[in-house]
Amino acid sequence: MTVIYTNVLRRLFVIEDVPAWNPAMRSRSALRAAPKRHFVDPSIAATMFHSLSQGLMKDLNTMGFLFESLCVRDLRIYAQAIEGEIYHYRDRTDLEADAVIHLRDGRWAAVEVKLGNQLDEAAKDLLRLRDKVDTDRMQMPSFLMVITSSGYAYEREDGVLVVPIGCLRD
Repeated sequence: MTVIYTNVLRRLFVIEDVPAWNPAMRSRSALRAAPKRHFVDPSIAATMFHSLSQGLMKDLNTMGFLFESLCVRDLRIYAQAIEGEIYHYRDRTDLEADAVIHLRDGRWAAVEVKLGNQLDEAAKDLLRLRDKVDTDRMQMPSFLMVITSSGYAYEREDGVLVVPIGCLRD
């Protein structure tokens, strides 16, 4: 039954699948190949939660999923403008990247989306992913980025960019 609903939502352009990224890896980590689903427009779901008595602000876990969908939607738009694709990454150790931007010429970048103050953990995960990729067969990432909900954009000492969603444009 879930498959039927998923197919209907996909045909109505309510959700979109983000395929799994399958890079050349240094180790034989088992990669998860299932697509990840995101709302095409997460504001529809946010409106539904706002109308509930508890509201979205009381469910930060759901708020995080919707914020991630919003960021992935924006990244997809910008990537498509330069003939790129958006993927997600997750392996058997649960190392993940919420979005991987991959361009036709082989350039790529990994992105984590965080609402709270988990910047160190997100940056550490991105650096671990970078180190797992076989750079003899693939390029080094063009950048590693953590998207946040607010604040200033800056580059951390480890080279990871921290960028509020409001800075993602043209």
